[in-house]
Amino acid sequence: MSAGAPAGRHVLDNPALASLTGPHALFAEARGRVLRYPVDVSPWLALPDDPGPEDWADLAAFADPDARVHLPGYRGEIPEGWEVTMRVDGVQFVHEGLDAAPDAEAVRLGPADVPEMLDLVARTRPGPFLPRTVELGTYLGLRRDGRLVAMAGERLHPPGWTEISAVCTDPAHRGEGLAARLVLAVAHGIRERGETPFLHTGAQNTNAVRLYEKLGFRLRRTTAFLELRAPRHLVEQERVPVG
Repeated sequence: MSAGAPAGRHVLDNPALASLTGPHALFAEARGRVLRYPVDVSPWLALPDDPGPEDWADLAAFADPDARVHLPGYRGEIPEGWEVTMRVDGVQFVHEGLDAAPDAEAVRLGPADVPEMLDLVARTRPGPFLPRTVELGTYLGLRRDGRLVAMAGERLHPPGWTEISAVCTDPAHRGEGLAARLVLAVAHGIRERGETPFLHTGAQNTNAVRLYEKLGFRLRRTTAFLELRAPRHLVEQERVPVG
């Protein structure tokens, strides 16, 4: 068992929940036992490990205007009436002995860089990145002629672990090894804090899978990223204030 997880479970089995009840608790918005990040930070919500009908009703209360919710890594039963509107099969990699190193050319990115970061994300689509995602951890970038062409940073933060995320490179600069350099640089910062890096990618993203395996990451488990549509009767129920 790992700290922050119930007996028989590992914190990486439900990393969003472990993050929002751990180092990212300052971001947590709660309805009963269901937690989420603010909607301009991350779309991810977290169910408890043993969700019951009340938890699914609370999840529905967090649905967006189209009645959708987003769950990372959920592998349990989905109640009747809920519709899976999107499923991305994924893989979770960990590296417990990564030979990471800082990168002298990498620059720290912050709120002032968000417009550039959002533009790069729109061109490369590495996964969810919103106006306040940069607040979740350290983000590093590489520039060419002053223009941001590659970045990587930190997202989920279960106790003792930090997820490397938003790894992306401008199409004009792919094949130059920029993503690998940034993954190692971000991992170095994680190691300096005494934590272990992990990451997710799509199971069909063969280029990313090859890169991470080359860097020495090992597959921990398969997973899935789900978009669900809540039953209308749950969405229309009176919503209680966010706690």
